[in-house]
Order: sequence, then structure tokens, then C-alpha cells
Amino acid sequence: MEPLAGLRNLTDFKSLIIRLASPEEVRAWSRGEVTKPETINYRTLKPEKDGLFDERIFGPTKDWECYCGKYKRIRYKGVVCDKCGVEVTQSRVRRERMGHITLASPTVHVWFFKGAPSKVSLLLDVAPRAMEQVIYFARYLVLSVDEKGKKKAITQLEEAFKERGTEIKGLFEERRKALISKSEAEKEKARGKIKDKEQLALTISEIELDLRKKETALLEEERTTIERTRELFENLIVLVRGLKSLSVLSEEEFEELVMYSAADFFEAKMGAEAVLSAVEKINLEEEVVSLRKELENVKGDSTRYTKLTKRLKLIDGLRRAKVNPSWMVVKVLPVLPPDLRPMVQLSGGRFATSDLNDLYRRVINRNNRLKHLIELGAPEIILRNEKRMLQESVDSLIDASQRKATRRGRGRQPLRSLSDMLRGKQGRFRQNLLGKRVDYSGRSVIIVGPDLRLNQCGLPKDMALEMFKPFVLREMISRGIAPNVKSAKNMLERRPPEIFDILDEITKDHPVLLNRAPTLHKLSIQAFYPVLIEGSAIRVHPAVCSGFNADFDGDQMAVHVPLSKKAIEEAGDLMLPQHNLLRPADGSPITTPASKEMALGVYYLTSIDPRIGASETVFADKEEALLSYQTGKIELRQKITLRVDSDLLDTSVGRILFNEVLPAGFEFVNEAVTSSRIKELFTRAFASVSREEVVTMVDAIKDLGFKGGTVSGLSFGIFDSKILPEKEKILKEANAKVAEHESNFAQGLITTEEKRRLSQEVWIEVTEELADKTWELLEDTSPIRIVIDAKVGRASRDQVKQLAAIRGLVVDPLGKIVELPIKSNFREGLSVFEYVTSSRGSRKGLTDTALKTADAGYLTRRLVDVAHDVIVRTSDCGTEDYYLVLRNPRSKKVRIY
Repeated sequence: MEPLAGLRNLTDFKSLIIRLASPEEVRAWSRGEVTKPETINYRTLKPEKDGLFDERIFGPTKDWECYCGKYKRIRYKGVVCDKCGVEVTQSRVRRERMGHITLASPTVHVWFFKGAPSKVSLLLDVAPRAMEQVIYFARYLVLSVDEKGKKKAITQLEEAFKERGTEIKGLFEERRKALISKSEAEKEKARGKIKDKEQLALTISEIELDLRKKETALLEEERTTIERTRELFENLIVLVRGLKSLSVLSEEEFEELVMYSAADFFEAKMGAEAVLSAVEKINLEEEVVSLRKELENVKGDSTRYTKLTKRLKLIDGLRRAKVNPSWMVVKVLPVLPPDLRPMVQLSGGRFATSDLNDLYRRVINRNNRLKHLIELGAPEIILRNEKRMLQESVDSLIDASQRKATRRGRGRQPLRSLSDMLRGKQGRFRQNLLGKRVDYSGRSVIIVGPDLRLNQCGLPKDMALEMFKPFVLREMISRGIAPNVKSAKNMLERRPPEIFDILDEITKDHPVLLNRAPTLHKLSIQAFYPVLIEGSAIRVHPAVCSGFNADFDGDQMAVHVPLSKKAIEEAGDLMLPQHNLLRPADGSPITTPASKEMALGVYYLTSIDPRIGASETVFADKEEALLSYQTGKIELRQKITLRVDSDLLDTSVGRILFNEVLPAGFEFVNEAVTSSRIKELFTRAFASVSREEVVTMVDAIKDLGFKGGTVSGLSFGIFDSKILPEKEKILKEANAKVAEHESNFAQGLITTEEKRRLSQEVWIEVTEELADKTWELLEDTSPIRIVIDAKVGRASRDQVKQLAAIRGLVVDPLGKIVELPIKSNFREGLSVFEYVTSSRGSRKGLTDTALKTADAGYLTRRLVDVAHDVIVRTSDCGTEDYYLVLRNPRSKKVRIY
């Protein structure tokens, strides 16, 4: 029976456990060993024997047909061909059957020695960096120490030092004698040549002086050499004394110990073999008992306590899971089924292959080379290098991101390892399992639907028909329009008119969910009742755009159909916009017509036009005023006098129309209604009237706003922003003041900081003066002024300042004010210098925004990961008791939890 056969029908499970596999388990999964790096024969296009696609190991490439073609058809099911050795079965087994590679030298699993915390280093209590150096053959790991042999080695080193000292002294004594004999020879030579007694005495004294100098230098050299030798031997003795099991030695230290015959009392190895030997000696039960005792005795040393706790947690976890720690060292490498790492032929005869095949090929090549070198009896240094390369190739296969120098493919892209296929946004879990595409969904560009009610969205007919297809087919059969599903589908393709009547009935009370990515809060998914429309774009109510953070510049939305009765009820009871009128963050109104053209239209309607004189007529009630407006007696924005509750008010027809749509009980709003005022009215409405009335109010103000916006016909161009004629004169005066400050600084009357501050004050005053005077140039009826007064969107006086007055002082990327201001405005155009100066800070702003978005997204993900398994086990008891918790005992600030 196949080892994985039991998993085929196992669809009902609650959880998966990922655990280490033993070499025996890997062999049990496997159907055969892969010994060759070949994939397919490029002439026959058939898999090579013993290669990565071998049919004998992984199963046939064609259903019910062996490799050689001797057995074909299903009647030979289960027969193993006596000629080619391939079992006659379905080709889909190539997605399930695994192979294995028996490694010539063990390798440590990269997950367990790289990253923080390193499991292998924690288990053996060796520093992670040192452990990595051991695994990559840069250091030795001491596996066992003979204490008697250690004492003997120390004695040997002490004796070796004495011998070496005697030897050094002897060498220097010989050199000293050679110097003296050389000096005597020079004296004799001088006596034979020089006859003058005084000159001879002088020459001999020079020779003796030179001898003394050389003797002194020789003595110093002797002392230094002996000192250096003493230091070397002392270090070696300290090293030997400190050696214990699982100590780490560098190559130089090991070579020195070997040189002085002091390496016989311990066993040391390199690479994964050393780790395997060390791990196999660990008794988990005894280690747990010993660590618990040690933890009881640790007092005051928090670092030691933390380390012991981590170690105990790991070892106890291995013990309870019945995992042998030696399984962290890979002896048998599993090979993924070939259909999960496919190889396909492209047009032109080339082949595209999964990165895993390249990584497996590299492992097999190095493994085979190492086997061959071992058989030849190659020197240890060559074998060591090959073992290190095998370790690196297995690391790259399992997790390439852990290695600094990652292997790259033909396109210089890093090859995707097994871990990379699971990890991150594009990995198997987030991309394929959590991010599955669902049925009964669609996606399209959104456009505004100004005539929609708040709980409605416009759904293109063709999209709706495709999503509600099963419902329509069922209804067609139940009404007798079609006898069966097949004929109903055929009829559906022809799109007869009655199909859309059925669709209309189905969608009338069946809400759909609209989702706009990124889904950052609950308002990013809301439910709507669909209204069937022509075209291909989804229509959205303008008031819900704030919640979705949507605009109509090409944004797309996804539509999902809730299927079950419970899902439909939940969508209607919880997810409609009428249940999501407030912002979850702070409880302020969000689904309101308080932005863009809606707010502008309301402001236009409720503002008084100063160009039209006030009406002399006093109107008795609203109806009379509206009738006069409809008959053309008065204007929409003309000032009129109206009796309201026995009081006379100066108002306008526009304000009457606005108050008509407010809920009963609201006092007469007699002012120009801005965006913020609309929000205030909705805040009050939430507290005083029912939700249904608020929804009616949203739609009524939205319709009124669009009507007002249309009537206003507001538009503005570049010439609506007027430039102040005396701007140049004001700038000249400012330049003169700044020049005066520069002169004072040059004379030493003020400091650099004072000069900078005074100059900035000059330009700030000038900027404000120009901004105010430019604003005063705009007439009350100017479209720019109306838009800004309506407080719609981001329009502000500051923008008028930059467009028509002066940009003024700007900041650099570090947030400091640039000394030279930008004297031009956008209508005049900036000089090259001004453009570069202003761009620096702007670029920094854009960069920061992009980085903050990524950070915020990652933070949200981590918060969700932490909180998603929290279970609410009790209902809210409604208590008003609380605890006062001091954030800081010294501070008076109190936080309530």
C-alpha cells in the first residue's frame, strides 16, 4: 500500500501537525532513490532512468501505459512491467509519489541552524555564529574530553615549553659565540693592516662597540622570543584547561595542539557529522531534569535564566513530541513528486522548468562527486570542501533566503527554494489557500450612480446574469420555460427578454457584497441591493465612497453573492450602508453627502448671491415663497423675508429647499451650509431620529446637492486666480529688508542664527500679506471663493496663495526651512532653482507616505495574526466598574482599562 494513499480520502480534518521526519520515514514515503541529475532525454522527450523524472520511481507519464509500451490499457492496472519496471497506473500518481536522495555526508537542516533562535545552537548550548562556522567547516566542535589525558597534555606542554626555552637559549648562545669570534677575527685583521698605534686603538674600540651593540640586540631578541614562546604555551595551556565537551576550536588552535602532541585527549570534528555526533549523545529526559534543577538555583542573572528557559522549552518540546533531535541532521533527502516541479516544452524546442529541478540537480551532482571522491580515498581537505558545498546546495534547496549568496537562474533571478514556495504573499498559504478565487463573484471598474438610493448599487446585467446563473436556471426550470438544465443553459446563451425579468425578481431582495481593495476596515466591504443596469461598470452611491476610500478615476471593486439564507440575512442586517453610517475609528459620520459636488451644491443653494438685490415682498410661509420662485418672481439665491413661527427671517429659497429635507423637529437652518455643517447635522440626526430617517436624509441631501451643483454651473480656469499687481513692489521691499540683515551679519552685529530667524520672519510676513491681498482680489461670486468657502475636500486659501500669490518658504528633506523662499507662484511658473528647491521636500513626503503605507499594512497583519485565535467566551455583562492603572507611578496621568 502507498504511504500517502490513506490521505486521499481524508478531507474532514481539524488541524495539521508539521513535525520532523526521520530518515526511515523519508525512505517509507519514497518509491526509489534518485541517483542521476538528468531530467528527460531531449531526443525522445522521455524521462531518464534513475533521474529526477524517472517513471519507475514516480509513475507513468501516460495513463495506463508503461515506459516501454509493453503494457497498455486499464486491464493491466497494477502490473509492474518486467522489461522497464514501470507500474501500469494513472499518471496523476506523479503528483503524489516521492523519491529520495541518500546523502554521502549528512547535512544540517537550514531551518534549525539559521535564523533566530537557532535550534541546534540552543540544543547544544553553542553560540549560533560558532555553530554556523562548525557546520561550514571553518571550526572544530569538541565531542568528548579525557580528563586524565588533559592533565597529561598540560604536563607535556609545560615540558615542551622548557625544552623549547632551552633550545632557544642554546641557539642564541651559538649566535653570541659566532659574533665574538667574528669580532676577534676583525681585530686580528686590523692589527695586521694598521701600524699606527692610535688609529689601531680607535679601530679596535669601534669593533668592540659594534660587538656590544649586537650583543645587546641579540639579548633583546632572545628575551622577546622566550616571552612570545611563553605566551604561546600559556595560551595553549589555558585553552587545554578550558576544553570541555561542545567547546569550539579554530583551525589554527587545533593545528597548534596537534603540532605539540596535545590533541590526543579529545575528539573533535567538523561539519554536520560533528553536529550529528553531538546531538546523538543528548539524552532528552536527563537534560530536562538537569535544566529544571539549574533553573531553581539561578538567582539574579536574568540573561542566564532566559537562556535556560528557552533551552528547556525546546528540549521538553522535542521530548513530548517524541522527536529525535538527530533528525535535524538530514541523511536522506526527500524528492518532491515531479508534477509539483514540472518541466514543459516551449515553442521553439526550448524547455521551461521549475527552479526546484535546478536545485535538486545541483544537490545530486555534488552528492555523486563526493561519493566518488570518498571511494577514491581523496585527501581530507578536498573531502571537507565537497562536504561544505553539499551542505550549501541542500541549504539552497530547502531555504535559499537564509543564504547570503543565493544561486541565481538564467535571468539572474534568485531560484525559488521549497521554503520560498510556502513563504510570503506569493507563497502557497497566502496566495493559494487563503487567497483562493471564489465562485459567484465578479470584478469591474466603478462609476458614480447619482440616482441610486443609499442601499443600492448598479450591477451590469451581464455580470449579474453570470453570478446569479444557478438561481436563474432553477427559476427557468420551475416556471416551465426550460425542461432541463442543459436546455436552460442553451436558452440563457440567447439572452431572451424574459431571462432579465427573472433576474430582476431574483436580485430584488438578494443583496450582494462590494469590496474595494485594500480591505483596511469593515467599511471596505458593504452589502447593497443590486439595480440592473446597462454597460459594464458597477455604479456606486456617492455617499459610501468615503468608507471604501473610493474615487472614480479607474478604481475597481469586486462583487460577491452571499448564497446561504444565513449569509443573506447577515448581509441585510449588518452590512448595508444604513448600518454603517459611522466611522469605526472615532464614531464620526462617514456615509454622508458632505463632500465633493454634493456639499458644493448645498452650499451654493444656501448661500445668498450679493449681486441680486433683496426682495421687498414678505412671504407668509414656505409654500408661498416656493410658488413665487416657481413662477419666476424671485431667484433661488435671492435674499427674501419669510415668516417662520411668528418671527421674520432673512433667508432664501435655497435655504427653504434645504430645510424641507431635514427631519421633523429640526429648527430652521438659516445659514450658508458648509461641508462641516452637514456633518454636524448628521451627528445630531443620529442621536435624535431613527436610522431610516437618517438614510432618507442622506439621499435627500445628496439629490439636493447634485441639483444645486448642476444649477450653479460652477467651473474655474487658470485666469480665475488673479495675481496682485503690486506683488513686485512688495517683494522688492522684502529683498531690501533681507539685504539689511545680511549687511548686519557681515558687520558682525548679529549671529548666523539671528540672521536666519530675521530673514524667515520677513518672508513669513510677506507671504501672509500677499496671500491676504490675493484673496481679497477674488469677488464674492468667484467660483474659486465659493468652492473654498464651502469647505469641500482639500480646497483652501493656502492653495490660492500658491496658485496666485507666492509659494514662500519650503522645507528640505530633514524638515529644516530653506533660507531662500520661492517667490513665484504656480500660475507664473517656477524657475529651475525654485523647482529643484521645492521638489526636495515634496519627494521626501511622497517617499515617507509609501513607506508608512507598507509599515501600516504589515502592522495590521501582525495584529490580526495575534488576535485571530482569541475566542470571546462570555457575553458583555454591562458592568461600569473599572480599574485605575498608573502608566508611571510618578506621573499623575491615569489610564483606565
